[in-house]
Amino acid sequence: MSCLKARPTKRAKVSAVAMLPFKVVYHPRYDLDLGTHVFPSQKFKMVHDALLEEGLADPGDFLMPEPAADEDVLRVHTPPYVQKLQTDSLTLSERMKLEIPVSESTVQAFWLAAGGSILAGRQALQDGFAANLSGGFHHAYPDHGEGFCMLHDVAIAIRALQARGEIRTAMTVDTDVHHGNGTAAIFANDPSVYTLSIHQENNYPMPKPPSDQDIGLDDGTRDAEYLAALEKGLIHSLKTITPDLIFYVGGADPYREDQLGGLALTMEGLQKRDRLVFDHARRRGIPVASTMAGGYARRVADTVRIHINTIVAARDVILQESVK
Repeated sequence: MSCLKARPTKRAKVSAVAMLPFKVVYHPRYDLDLGTHVFPSQKFKMVHDALLEEGLADPGDFLMPEPAADEDVLRVHTPPYVQKLQTDSLTLSERMKLEIPVSESTVQAFWLAAGGSILAGRQALQDGFAANLSGGFHHAYPDHGEGFCMLHDVAIAIRALQARGEIRTAMTVDTDVHHGNGTAAIFANDPSVYTLSIHQENNYPMPKPPSDQDIGLDDGTRDAEYLAALEKGLIHSLKTITPDLIFYVGGADPYREDQLGGLALTMEGLQKRDRLVFDHARRRGIPVASTMAGGYARRVADTVRIHINTIVAARDVILQESVK
């Protein structure tokens, strides 16, 4: 990793406050400005601030994205839908399906999230890993948004990187408690993008268009069963394709105290999940761009901690590899 600040000796242990060996993408306007809502979009700032306050990152570790260019947004979304967003002319039924209030700042935040995922993907190709402190809006379809997701930032990033010749193939590993229906629909019948979704089967959305690999879990699934299923799925997927880049949609909502989820993972189990994904990618030399995804814990601080733990898991995997 070219951006490592210091390489520990072989006897060194990874410190609990070791600095980040990769870049994190963040913009102060990531907040979707939702007001009182089950989706705590203030979490983006809270994660950023906690990384600094806890000494896990310094200001130089952060990159600020530009909004995605309309040209790139239109590689995924239809012109009529994009125009409706930009002119605040969604129909009532479209607003109801989206399930969040729509304002100028909300639209701007989604364009920034997409720009952030493009930047994170590009940075991961350079350094091996990067994280976007927003994104993972996997329920958005080409012609509409739903489930709190207005634009599909990961799809926009993949198509933008493909269009510029920076990647040929990609893989999405989606660990949100809810199935990535928009992802599955966008990349259906596209052999250049492999989609893996591990989710609670009896939960939103219904119906679920097929991903390349779907792992639908029973209600109340716990850490051990979840991790075994995920590892089996990763092994199968990575035998099928060796992508140029993995986009990891790190959902906080499989947590056992999530209000919109019905799985029973602990914080420790969720961090093991993240490490599992990053370990498999690192062993195969595949760059990973991580995005945050759903998280609706009763305590917002729990959701924030789960997202921070994803960053820490990536750091630890990278630094531990460097001492081998």
